[in-house]
Amino acid sequence: MKQAKTAAVDMPKKKVRPLKALARDWQLWVMIIPAIVYIAIFCYGPMYGLQLAFRDYDFSKGITGGDWAGFKYFIQYFESPMFWPTIRNTFVIAFFSLICGFPIPIILALAINAIKGPAWKRTVQTVVYLPYFISTVVLVAMLQILLSPTTGLVSNALKAIGLIGADANLLGDPGAFVPVYVISGIWQSAGWNSIIFIAALAGVDGQLYDACKVDGANRWQQVWHVELPAILPTIIILLIMNMGGILNVGFEKTFLMQNSLNKGVSEVITTYVYNVGLKSVQFSFGSAVGLFNTIVNFAFLMLANQISKRAANISLM
Repeated sequence: MKQAKTAAVDMPKKKVRPLKALARDWQLWVMIIPAIVYIAIFCYGPMYGLQLAFRDYDFSKGITGGDWAGFKYFIQYFESPMFWPTIRNTFVIAFFSLICGFPIPIILALAINAIKGPAWKRTVQTVVYLPYFISTVVLVAMLQILLSPTTGLVSNALKAIGLIGADANLLGDPGAFVPVYVISGIWQSAGWNSIIFIAALAGVDGQLYDACKVDGANRWQQVWHVELPAILPTIIILLIMNMGGILNVGFEKTFLMQNSLNKGVSEVITTYVYNVGLKSVQFSFGSAVGLFNTIVNFAFLMLANQISKRAANISLM
């Protein structure tokens, strides 16, 4: 009997052939195929055009027909007088958007999680989620109305309490561009960005709260010792992903808020690619600048991922 049991234990497991596994789970593959096709066509397909950054593009010769230019357009951008201004403006807007905008959804999620009444909790969630569904065009139009130097409710209120001068123009003041951009972005997206943190808090074991109450912990101690450690992996993963898009400052909002008065601080990489690459029909140069932007974002993503992996043993890969 012992030999039979040993033989049964030592029997090698049968390897499942890929075709059999595919046939067994064919329903799952059918569901995945549309996503794979979409990614292949709309994400990887356009990468074919990256060679424009290394060629002298000519309409008559097509994408692949232009003469090979190497790193000519990258060098042209690095030597351009707009290189440092666009890099500086992009980093400043992205930095303050990350520093000010990333913690707010976490705080909001902790606050919503503390609400006891289900009906009141749903009402608060609905109210803070709604601004996310306002389009960028409508948002900028609202800013123009509220911050108008003559009839704007917000600008007139700030003038009344003495925070800004009587002749201040928040829409045209270069010093006000970044605060207006960041604050309006937080107002619009904080509620929506808090959803994933609220979902993570929903998975916290209720027994941990009971243990805290038995030990006499107050609300702040519960947040610090129970809730924040529970959502820490989620915070780190989202921070890494945000670092990966550090130079991806929203084109639509920046472009719509841009004017001749604030262009010195509002010209970022994406708007520069549009103004030079598309409006000036310099497609190769615009492709080179865009590719440079992507490479820098990828470098920041890998750097943040490695730091997180070594510091907290949490990473994307």
